[in-house]
Amino acid sequence: MNHTKQPQQHPIIPRERLDFGLDGDIPQYWFGGDPFKTRFFDAMSIIFPPGERYFMTSVRDFRDRVHDPKLLADIQGFNRQEAQHSIVHNQYNERLRAQGVDVDGMTQWLEDLLFKQYRTRYSKEHNLSVTSGLEHFTAISAHAMFDKRDIMGPAHPNVRAMYAWHAIEEVEHKGVAYDVMQDYAHVGYLGRIMGLVHSTYLFPMVVHRFMNQMLKHDGFSFTERLKIKAKGYWWLLKPGGFIAPVVKHYFPYYKPGYHPWQEVEQPGYEQWLQGFNKARNPVEASEFMRTVTAR
Repeated sequence: MNHTKQPQQHPIIPRERLDFGLDGDIPQYWFGGDPFKTRFFDAMSIIFPPGERYFMTSVRDFRDRVHDPKLLADIQGFNRQEAQHSIVHNQYNERLRAQGVDVDGMTQWLEDLLFKQYRTRYSKEHNLSVTSGLEHFTAISAHAMFDKRDIMGPAHPNVRAMYAWHAIEEVEHKGVAYDVMQDYAHVGYLGRIMGLVHSTYLFPMVVHRFMNQMLKHDGFSFTERLKIKAKGYWWLLKPGGFIAPVVKHYFPYYKPGYHPWQEVEQPGYEQWLQGFNKARNPVEASEFMRTVTAR
C-alpha cells in the first residue's frame, strides 16, 4: 500500500490550545495595508472551517474499510489537526464579524455547496478525490508563503503565524486523504485527476467570490474593485509572483504513480518546528522560521 512506501513522511502532531493573539490590536488591512492581499487571505479563513469539515467527512466515509494501524493513527491525527484549524480560523473570523463582514452568510453558502450539492450530487469516491486535490493545494502553499522571498513579510506577525502553523500541519497530513482514496476507496488514475481538476476550479472560484464580497462590503465601487483586483492578481500570477513557486509542485499530481510524500522538501518546515519546540509559541516559531529561511 502507498502509505507503507513513504519512509520520509513527517509525523502528524496535533498542536492544540495555541494562542495567536488574534484578539489583539490587528489592523483591518493587516497585510501591509493592502486590501486585496488582506481580503485574499481573509477569504481563505472563512473557507477553512466548512472546508475542513468536508475533508473530514469525505475521509470518514471510508474509515471503516481501513485496517492498517498506521493509517488509522494518521486519520486520527488528521482529524485532530483539521479540527484545530477550524477552531483557530473561527476565532479569527470573529474579527471579520466585528468588521460587519457577513461571515455567516458566506459560510452557509459554502456549507450548502459542499454538503447539500457535492455530497448528494457526486459519489463518495469523487468527494474524496476532490478532498485529496484540495489537500494538495493547501500542502504546496508553503512553497509560496515561506521561501527566501519572505513574501508574507509585510503581514501582521500574529496572522502570519496563524497561516504558518496551518501550512506546517498541512504538510504533515498531506498524504492521509490520498492514501485512503488510493488504497481503500480504490479511485483510479482518471478519478484522481478529475478530483484535482474539479478542485482547481473550485478553490479559486470560492476565494474570488468571498474576497470580492468583502471588498464590496468595505465600500469599494465596482471600478475600484476592478483596479484593486487587477493589481492584486498580477501580484499573485506574475512571473516570480506569489503563485510561481506553487506551479511546479502542482503538476506532479498528474503523473501516474504520484504520491504526496515523493516530495518532502517544504520551505520552512524544519525551521518552524525548531522554533516551536523551544517555547511552544506559534508566533515565535513563525518569526524564527522567517529569520532562518530568508538568509
